[in-house]
Amino acid sequence: MKTFPTLILFFLSTISFSQKEIKPTESFTIQGEIKLQKTIRLSDLSQWKTHDIGDVVITNHTGETRGEAKQLKGVLLRDVLESIEIKSESPKQLSEFYFVCKATDGYKVVFSWNEIHNSKVGDSVFIVTEKEGKPASQLPESILLLSPRDFKTGRRHIKSLQVIEVKRAQ
Repeated sequence: MKTFPTLILFFLSTISFSQKEIKPTESFTIQGEIKLQKTIRLSDLSQWKTHDIGDVVITNHTGETRGEAKQLKGVLLRDVLESIEIKSESPKQLSEFYFVCKATDGYKVVFSWNEIHNSKVGDSVFIVTEKEGKPASQLPESILLLSPRDFKTGRRHIKSLQVIEVKRAQ
C-alpha cells in the first residue's frame, strides 16, 4: 500500500515539471520573410486605433467554457502587420504567406495572409491593450492576442505574445 502514495507523488511532480511557465512580455518581434525586422513595445500599440472588444468567453477545443475575458480593448493585428513589408515580388504572391504567432511558453497559432487581410476574420483578431480597465502592462498575461469570432476561442488565444514569424508556403 506504500507504493500508491509514492505513485501519486511521482505523478504530481511529473505534471508540474511538464507545464511551461508563461513569462509576461513587454514587446514582441515581427521577423522572417520581411524586409526589416520590427519590435513592437506595449507603448507602441497606442499608435493604432483602439477598438472595444467587449467580453469574450474562452472555450477549449470541445467548446467547453474555460473562462471569460471581460471589458477588452485592443488593436487589430492587421493594422500592426501593415507596418511591415513582406518580401514579395508581386501582390499575387502575398497569398503564399502566413503568420506564426508564438508565446513565451512555446504555444503557437497560425493565421494566413488572406485570413488577416482578405476576410472578415481580419476584422476581429486583436492584440489586447486593456482588460477590465487595466492596461496590458499590468496584466499577468501581458501581451494577449485573441480571435474572438473563432468558434473555439481558446485555440487562437495567446498569452504573452513574443514573436510573429512571417513565413512563405513552399
